[in-house]
Amino acid sequence: MPNRLAQATSPYLLQHADNPVDWWPWEQGAFEEARRRDVPVFLSVGYSACHWCHVMAHESFEDQATADYLNEHFVSVKVDREERPDVDAVYMEAVQAATGQGGWPMSVFMTPDGEPFYFGTYFPPAPRHGMPSFRQLLQGVHQAWAERRDEVTGVAGKIARDLAERELSYGDDRVPGEQELAQALLGLTREYDPQRGGFGGAPKFPPSMVIEFLLRHHARTGAEGALQMAADTCERMARGGIYDQLGGGFARYSVDRDWVVPHFEKMLYDNALLCRVYAHLWRATGSELARRVALETADFMVRELRTPEGGFASALDADSDDGTGRHVEGAYYVWTPTQLREVLGADDADLAARYFGVTEAGTFEEGASVLQLPQRDEVFDAGRIDGIRERLLAARASRPVPGRDDKVVAAWNGLAIAALAEAGAYFGRPDLTEAAVAAGDLLVRLHLDEQARIARTSKDGHVGANAGVLEDYADVAEGFLALASVTGEGVWLEFAGLLVDHILVRFTDDASGALYDTASDAERLIRRPQDPTDNAAPSGWTAAAGALLGYAAHTGSEPHRTAAERALGVVKALGPRVPRFIGWGLAVAEAVLDGPREIAVVGPALDDPATAELHRTALLGVAPGAVVAVGTAESDEFPLLADRPLVGGEPAAYVCRNFTCDAPTTDPDRLRTTLDG
Repeated sequence: MPNRLAQATSPYLLQHADNPVDWWPWEQGAFEEARRRDVPVFLSVGYSACHWCHVMAHESFEDQATADYLNEHFVSVKVDREERPDVDAVYMEAVQAATGQGGWPMSVFMTPDGEPFYFGTYFPPAPRHGMPSFRQLLQGVHQAWAERRDEVTGVAGKIARDLAERELSYGDDRVPGEQELAQALLGLTREYDPQRGGFGGAPKFPPSMVIEFLLRHHARTGAEGALQMAADTCERMARGGIYDQLGGGFARYSVDRDWVVPHFEKMLYDNALLCRVYAHLWRATGSELARRVALETADFMVRELRTPEGGFASALDADSDDGTGRHVEGAYYVWTPTQLREVLGADDADLAARYFGVTEAGTFEEGASVLQLPQRDEVFDAGRIDGIRERLLAARASRPVPGRDDKVVAAWNGLAIAALAEAGAYFGRPDLTEAAVAAGDLLVRLHLDEQARIARTSKDGHVGANAGVLEDYADVAEGFLALASVTGEGVWLEFAGLLVDHILVRFTDDASGALYDTASDAERLIRRPQDPTDNAAPSGWTAAAGALLGYAAHTGSEPHRTAAERALGVVKALGPRVPRFIGWGLAVAEAVLDGPREIAVVGPALDDPATAELHRTALLGVAPGAVVAVGTAESDEFPLLADRPLVGGEPAAYVCRNFTCDAPTTDPDRLRTTLDG
């Protein structure tokens, strides 16, 4: 019989709806039940595409004996970290503080008041490598709760107080200057891997936000080292196994330093961020590789992640059926020489093996290889390779496909909207811009209420119950600002304004300018979470700074600019020390130092060819964080267009800072020189 999770909208929770564990979703009723029964709460946090979450579910949560013990001695709560990032953040902070590491599934034991006292991640069904079995752990926690209650609650209370009292160093209310940004660049140079690209060792994650900083820093200062690190890292990733060489799109991370073997789950946020990064790299360098990867990644998102409602699904699983009934990580993506020969025949299979790096020994497991592009110097017949790729892609489509998490997350859709809108404009692909507009329409129609408060998620056209967090407001505003610049439709600027106003009122500390991840009227947890450092996506804090700054550049609003600059004080403090983990904040700081520039393009009509050429030239400018408004001289949709007439009856572009403009130009080449200088 299904448990309480059968009513959930989260695909991850629905995966556990038929477990024999008597799961509760995160709600007050679960904690009231724990008080009534006088038992601790077991909190399990994961997400749909998490490999080890599936493993622990199969081993423990689907096991009747384990479920019976849980049901008798605990109240069990299951949380999708993508639906409730606030719950995940608070308890992950406790896990990391107690154990020195974190990960998913996250396993936390707590009192009925939500105070944690024992932590971990994955636990096996039998003792392994010095780790107790999950059943042993449950028995130990139950015994401690029954026999040493005062000790347990004392520990829990102390942990909760320590978390609540943690102070974050905000720095000051000044933005990072030339010195801090130069120190950040130096720090990145020291951590850079010159042989393989990227930063640090294994596992290696796509450094999307850091690359954005490097591209902006090069655009503003001309620092060739910054561009070289960005370009080399992008090439290494694009040629590696972390990139899907057949279907496009990126996996979550590489388990090795060489980008060869990925953790195969594909996340919307990674692909949105990387699509934009590669588009910006092409904009800066004209790299054909960057253009191809940007477009293939955009096409992957539209083809494989777009939902019937027009939004974008969260993820594709790492695991799938390998054709024998086994659920195996990477089964959909890897190839053996024998499989190549079955599809291509001997001659083309030999060529494909050389081109994609498929070996008899394999680069993955059981003799299989992850496709990559290892041969830099050998010349291949492009037409023949294209045919091979098409045949392999068609053959792969007959394999059991990985599961898809159809949940639409507002923040990640905001990132996708920005990427697709810009890619469509840069590469003459109006279908991509139309996909971005459709996703924006869905967010407005379904996720925003009458007060423009955001719901975090939806699924199948039904909005979820969880309130949006800071990253939702910030990233959706970022997407709407990109739509405003690309489409010339001022309504997107209006919606962005509603969202950034919520950031000012409900997420910002009036005294310090610090930002919180949850709103002032959100559910109270044992700690109000806040974190300015990037994770897989920009932190809500620095994403908010970017959205506030972009809106201020469009409108001239001093309160929004002041809030953005105050929020960047933490980047001034952290940027020189941990630049890898605050890349988006550094990128926003680059925009502040450059102005950011405001470009008003005025023409007789949006579809006028000369106006369109000036508009596209403005969008292709590399000036950090520049905003673009396009319309007629009579338009009242964009403040930037006010009092900006045509020049001699011709379309004109005005380049401004703080609404103070240089002389207008009607020449796209002159505009390009101005923006790239």
